[in-house]
Amino acid sequence: MYDGPALASRIARDQAVWAAALDRPDERLDYVTRLHASLDPSEIACVLAQHLLDRVPLAYWTIVATDLEGHPVMLVDPGLAPDLMLPVLGVGYWVMHHDRPFLAGDLRRDARVAGGPPFAAAAFPLKGRESLAGALVGLDPGLSAEPPVFTPAFTDALAHLVAPAAMALDTALRLKRVEALSVTDDLTLLYNSRYLNIALERETRLAVRARRPLSLLFIDLDGFKSINDNHGHLAGSRALVETAAVIRAGARDTDIVARFGGDEFAVILPDTGGPGALQVAERIRDRIASHSFLAGDGLDIHLTASVGIATLPEVAAAADELVQAADAAMYRVKDRGKNGIQAAGPSR
Repeated sequence: MYDGPALASRIARDQAVWAAALDRPDERLDYVTRLHASLDPSEIACVLAQHLLDRVPLAYWTIVATDLEGHPVMLVDPGLAPDLMLPVLGVGYWVMHHDRPFLAGDLRRDARVAGGPPFAAAAFPLKGRESLAGALVGLDPGLSAEPPVFTPAFTDALAHLVAPAAMALDTALRLKRVEALSVTDDLTLLYNSRYLNIALERETRLAVRARRPLSLLFIDLDGFKSINDNHGHLAGSRALVETAAVIRAGARDTDIVARFGGDEFAVILPDTGGPGALQVAERIRDRIASHSFLAGDGLDIHLTASVGIATLPEVAAAADELVQAADAAMYRVKDRGKNGIQAAGPSR
């Protein structure tokens, strides 16, 4: 149990010293140079967090931003216990949503964060050019009944320190999102066919070099056209979004899931031979068959899937051969009556 002074007391006692440490012109050039040395959001966030940790000694400093889907993510891993991750993300999300600081003497008693841990918190918005780039979140075990209070001198010094980091982070995040969108399917937010080809070429080279297996699944929805015909293309688009979520949930964390086009999807399975690929394919096919599509629209539509499997090196020696083999195997399922799985046979 931590028995040191409460964060609120330390702030009241030491923040004048902290403010002076934050506002040292002789250190600023090196700090700003390091901020702009990378376009990786995590590296920029680490520079800010470490610089702040050395001058405002809370137990943890991290930076929270949002991913492409708007979910909060930590850009810096300060070594938090797993049970602290969600509350920290909750604090960061609150700051970004309300665009104002979050100060708490004891998160357990703060209704703004569900399931808060026994930590005090001080979090601040990181303002980019046109919107928030993220949130700066600090945690400390020094609990108090009242939230910490910062003087205008300290908040001004902190804002002066944070401003260039927020701008650098904003630029890096925007660039990363643009890059992600260039390889992301607009509708499902899975990878698109362009990235599928890039990733498959890369994984094939790695598999050949390491003499490891590599499998590819081709998945085609059976009867999808009936949704468009009977309920309209908007309903069809929503069904594709649901399909993407079902496939992603059925795949493993190491698998690469993409929308190949239309109602066709593909999954790259690194370090996976035929038996492992069959297990993943069966899990995905079963989940699609048991899913109630468009339930949110008051419908109860059930679809099935035809899945083709191709494995390197058994049936292919190159990326394009793997695609052709998986595609041909999938169409053999279609020819047999759909709703099944077919592994491509050895090449002759």
